[in-house]
Amino acid sequence: MSTTTPRETLPADPPGRHWSRIGEATCVWGVWCLYGLYRVFGRPVFRAVLYPVVTYYWLMHGAARRASLDYLRRVQPAAGAAPGARHTLRHLFSFADTLLDKLLAIGGRYAFGNVRREGAEVMLRQIESGRGGIIVTAHMGCLELCRVLAKHRAGLRLTVLVHTAHAQRFNRILGRLDPQSTLQLYQVDEISPATAQELADKVRAGEFVAIAGDRAPAHGGRAVSVPFLGAPARFPVGPYVLAALMECPLFAMGCIRHGDGHLLRFTELAREVKLPRGSREQALTGYATSYANWLAELLVMSPYDWFNFYDFWAAPDAQPGRGR
Repeated sequence: MSTTTPRETLPADPPGRHWSRIGEATCVWGVWCLYGLYRVFGRPVFRAVLYPVVTYYWLMHGAARRASLDYLRRVQPAAGAAPGARHTLRHLFSFADTLLDKLLAIGGRYAFGNVRREGAEVMLRQIESGRGGIIVTAHMGCLELCRVLAKHRAGLRLTVLVHTAHAQRFNRILGRLDPQSTLQLYQVDEISPATAQELADKVRAGEFVAIAGDRAPAHGGRAVSVPFLGAPARFPVGPYVLAALMECPLFAMGCIRHGDGHLLRFTELAREVKLPRGSREQALTGYATSYANWLAELLVMSPYDWFNFYDFWAAPDAQPGRGR
């Protein structure tokens, strides 16, 4: 499985830019070279080569360092000693190292015995009902490992909404690794009424639609401000609006490192999403708050697995293009 792909390559992120305007700093041939090194020499050599690559990026991109440090300081109270520069380097290395796990998962080469699952029963029950749903994901860990669930449970069909500007390069890699994948990447800049109707048809047919819930939308999309790791942050309302329109359950799915492998955690955020006309904003804020609390709980367990390398807590007017 794949989630939204702006996180698949290291972002070239000048300060003050909305995440959707941040370009990719990793080229496809470079990814294939690193993957080839792993195939021939194993993970130790892969990591040995990765260290100077990540260090160079870390030195050249101050905005990513600052964003990492800001985030780590917010999650730090439950994570240990006060973070510094070396912790931001570790954060970026964790991001780059996860790319290999993603490629292995897509290509069916990951040791799936190292994947632990929690809460998968809620998804299995929904699959058995013949109805789909909305899955809110996050830019964390290796969500491609959700393919474990698909391999062991027939009937899981998934459409992933991705931001068009960032999806193309990684999609080419995905297609070469697994051309027979049943995963559908739906590239959109914004969800139009026609798009919403098409997605609703998929859900009614028993498919699941996955959408990231941890980045303020591009092109002026709606967002609400909710508490997150000790300070207000803006979260998109798209997943909750879609679930309400489709009259389907709302699930959350996340992935963090766990021992020698990963932990996939599923939960049902709402059996039914209701947005009353007179209290629509309050309802949206409530759903976003539930999601933010769920996300924070996972990140406290594994702080280096969140990959949003931009000023997540910036005020809306501080970053051009951020949704209000």
